[in-house]
Amino acid sequence: MAECCLLKGRELAQALGSVRGAPPPLASLSLAYCSSLKVLQFPQLRQLSLSLLPALTDKALVAVARGCPSLERLALSHCSLLSDEGWAQAASSWPRLQHLNLSSCRQLTEQTLDSIGQACKQLWMVDVAMCPGISIASVRRFQAQLPQVTCVQPRFVGGADLTLTL
Repeated sequence: MAECCLLKGRELAQALGSVRGAPPPLASLSLAYCSSLKVLQFPQLRQLSLSLLPALTDKALVAVARGCPSLERLALSHCSLLSDEGWAQAASSWPRLQHLNLSSCRQLTEQTLDSIGQACKQLWMVDVAMCPGISIASVRRFQAQLPQVTCVQPRFVGGADLTLTL
């Protein structure tokens, strides 16, 4: 399976060894039906959704980063255990990342944006909605660091409801 770039949820769940319910077929990958994340080694994988996995840890994020270095789209919304430390270790593994959803990752701060900005130079869309540790000022600094980012969605960041599209 390591040579596949797009898999169905059931195939990945079987590879990881535990499934809850019957996963629907997906064009991109979703781990919502996996009860645990073991080893993920898909070097050609381009899209991955780990959204709605509140138990996803920094250690798992780093394992995914090492096992999936070709990601272009990554969704991690509502992964409330992820922190700046995990991103400091993981971001450099994703130089091809273009689209990133971190909405409702409540522990992240501007340090995460700095780590991402230094490593992910192909990024053009970031969603940091409902991330209370990320301020509008840090979003502006991030956009200055990466002028090719054309859309940052910081809804309710720092108490503001704002979407920046350039």
